[in-house]
Amino acid sequence: MPRQRYLVIGSNSFSGASFVAGLLGAGAEVMGISRSPEADDVLLPYKWISHDRFSFRQLDLNRDLERIEAVVREFRPDYIVNFAAQGMVAQSWACPEHFFQTNTVAMVRLHDRLRRFKFLKKFVQASTPEVYGSTAGPVDESAPLKPSTPYAVSKAACDMNLIAFQRAYGFPAALTRAANVCGPGQPLYRIIPRTVLCILTGKKLRLEGGGSSVRSFIHIRDVVEGTLKVASEGVPGEVYHLATDRTQTIRELVLEICRRMGVSFEECVETTEGRLGQDAAYLLDCSKARTQLGFVPKLTVEDAIGETIEWVKRSLPRLRELPAEYIHKE
Repeated sequence: MPRQRYLVIGSNSFSGASFVAGLLGAGAEVMGISRSPEADDVLLPYKWISHDRFSFRQLDLNRDLERIEAVVREFRPDYIVNFAAQGMVAQSWACPEHFFQTNTVAMVRLHDRLRRFKFLKKFVQASTPEVYGSTAGPVDESAPLKPSTPYAVSKAACDMNLIAFQRAYGFPAALTRAANVCGPGQPLYRIIPRTVLCILTGKKLRLEGGGSSVRSFIHIRDVVEGTLKVASEGVPGEVYHLATDRTQTIRELVLEICRRMGVSFEECVETTEGRLGQDAAYLLDCSKARTQLGFVPKLTVEDAIGETIEWVKRSLPRLRELPAEYIHKE
């Protein structure tokens, strides 16, 4: 039986690289595309395993669409999964046009090319719960879209167009909206590795808005499993939530990390103002993924914290040399 072929766009991202690792572990043949060269090995989970079924192309959705189309035509993937996006909420206020260009315009142009490839079994778009804005309680996939930031608006526009393409052309597209992903290999500006790194290097953690926002954290390996299920079993035109039933504030998360590492929260953290458009809570009802796909998260946020602490400690000499803050690229 031939190996399944996956094309992963945004393979340098945390979710993309972790998904590649999961695919390779499942025996698939994988090609990755990202606009930048492959990141440092310490930030690419697929580099942590032995494999010979992955190839990489450095291509930019905004500049290299025809070359990407040629790669798809040559590689003939069964599945394409897209994780590529301008993804930082706060920075989307400073240069919203960059977010709309990448997250909306470039994606619409890509979808319009891909819908013509009849060999494609499924296209999976990694969206975000931020398209709902702040939620007062758990929402299912039929909830109205009320995005609060340019980033979220750009993602919502992409989602709506993709669903329109599915209805009009029969494009086999399905979407995921995952809660806050976490685990080893995550960029250092994300809250769990940032907290761990601050503690280990003696720096103060700046906690926006005192950490009052409520979030659901889900281990990246559970997201990988859920995304695989959406690719193989998801219904085209449908959206699937990937989250756990547990929610907590960012402050509670940081308190747990401090407790694990034996340090005082008060000594390690300083509170700052909340960011513009910061949503109070993202609460997702995951009944559809559970009933239709049999998706049940197996790991906990404590598992992610423990693994991230060990990863940062083990990799600290190298991580010290890498940028700890987000660097925006057009």
